[in-house]
Amino acid sequence: MPANPSCPSRRTRARPQQQNTVTAMPENNLKVVRIVATVAILILSCVVGLIWLVQHKESKLPAMAGIGGRFALVDHHGKSVTERDYLGKPTLIFFGFTNCPDVCPTTLFELTARLKELGPDADQLNVVFVTVDPERDTPQQLALYLSSFDARITGLSGTPENVSAAMTAYRVYARRVPLEGDGYTMDHTATIYMMNSKGQFTGLMNYQEPETTARAKLRRLIDLGSK
Repeated sequence: MPANPSCPSRRTRARPQQQNTVTAMPENNLKVVRIVATVAILILSCVVGLIWLVQHKESKLPAMAGIGGRFALVDHHGKSVTERDYLGKPTLIFFGFTNCPDVCPTTLFELTARLKELGPDADQLNVVFVTVDPERDTPQQLALYLSSFDARITGLSGTPENVSAAMTAYRVYARRVPLEGDGYTMDHTATIYMMNSKGQFTGLMNYQEPETTARAKLRRLIDLGSK
């Protein structure tokens, strides 16, 4: 008789074991599903990233367009030039004026430093300074002004009409601001335009941009010109 009560207790203990075995299988399956889903997402992300890189590398240009175009100006050596004279190399173009109190000399000194850092690779770039004040900035005045900076920087001037056309092509803003007496200064866009070797816009360098950012942009521009 004592054996009879023990039978139900054995059956009672066995049932939870069966239930544990049954519930463990879905949990394991769920873990497997999660792992597979995670791996699939990672693979998909890698594929999407590779596609973007390939497309970006092939296009080499950002979505922005419409900056740059034809111009006919005179360099600080007195030579007539057009935009075609600067094809074949990437180009940095900065618009300013020689009587600028701070932005222009600061930008040109920074460009001088960047060109020195690049060493021989700097010869793979055109660097152009276009005046927004052609009435005062003659080729002779530009030559005198640019003698304080890297010799690879070229100054461009021209008639007011031709300078205005170049500013329009590059979407440059400039406005004469009267000073006391008969003097004036110029309020203008303080941005460097980055053009590839085909004369197409690729990006901007901003006034007093962090050095590491400026270096990376210049290196990328040079790399684009070598392809």
